Amino acid sequence: MADYVIVTDSSCDLPNELAKELELVVLPLSFHLNGKEYHNYLDEREMPIGEFYRRIRAGEPCTTSAVNVDAYKSAMEPLLQQGVDILDIAFSSGLSATYSSAKIACEELAEKYPERKVFAVDTLAASLGQGLLIYLAVQMKRAGKSIEEVRGWVEENKLRLCHWFTVDDLNHLKRGGRISGATALFGTMLNIKPILHVDDEGHLIPMGKVRGRRASLDALADHMEQSADDPASQTVFISHGDCREDAEYLAGEIKRRMGVKNFVISHCGPVIGAHSGPGTMALFFLGGKR
Repeated sequence: MADYVIVTDSSCDLPNELAKELELVVLPLSFHLNGKEYHNYLDEREMPIGEFYRRIRAGEPCTTSAVNVDAYKSAMEPLLQQGVDILDIAFSSGLSATYSSAKIACEELAEKYPERKVFAVDTLAASLGQGLLIYLAVQMKRAGKSIEEVRGWVEENKLRLCHWFTVDDLNHLKRGGRISGATALFGTMLNIKPILHVDDEGHLIPMGKVRGRRASLDALADHMEQSADDPASQTVFISHGDCREDAEYLAGEIKRRMGVKNFVISHCGPVIGAHSGPGTMALFFLGGKR
C-alpha cells in the first residue's frame, strides 16, 4: 500500500504543535489588515494571534482570502514526485473558495500523475470542526487504514460533526452580513448573545439567542448534552476568540455534566476571527447529525 499524506489548510485552527505531531501539510489562507496581506500560518510567524485580536478590538478592518490553485499545486506536486499519495481535507465550501481550489488542483495533478491517488474532501466544516475531522482521519491512518478508507470515513461521517458557536460582539456578524444593523444595535443594548451552528451545506446559521455571556456558554454545553454520541469517550475540541478563561469554563461544564476527559482547546485563527470577532466560542463533537 502506497504511503499517503494528509494535507489541509490553516482554517483548521489546530494548535501548531498538534499539527506537527499529526504530520500534516498545512497551507495558509491569507488575511488583510489595513491593506497589508499576512499569511495565516499555524505557528503565527507573520502575526501573533494576540496582536491580531488586539488590532481587531481596536476596530481595524480585516478581510480574508482563500488558498489558490497554484499554491495547492506547488505544495502537492513535490509529494507526488516522491511517490506519495495525497488526501486533502479542506475548509467548508459553504464559507470559502479554498475547497474549490483544492479540487481543481487535485484534478489537474491526478491527470498529470495518473499512477498517484490525489483526493480532496469538502469537510463542510470550519475552525476546529475541520480540525477534529483531520485529527480523527490521522488516527485512522495510523491504525493502518488506506487512503480510500480514510477518505470514505470522512465523507460518511462529516455530517455527524456538530458545530455550536456563540459570539460576544454582534457587530462582527453585522459587518459580515449575518445580522442586520438594527439587530446588532438592540442585541448589544439587551446583552443578547446568538447561538449558531454550521448546517449540512457548511453555512453558519443562527439557531437561537440567550441573554448574557454565561448563559450562552451554558447553551453550547446544553446542545452537546442533547445530541452527542457517547460523549465521555470523545476528544472534544473547543476554539475561542482570545477568551481562554471562557473556554476553560465551557470545558469544565462538559467534563462535569458528561464525563469528558479529553479536550483540545485553541484560538480561532484570523480566518475565522476576522468574521466572528473577539469573544467567539465554538464547540465541536460527534453526534447523530449536525
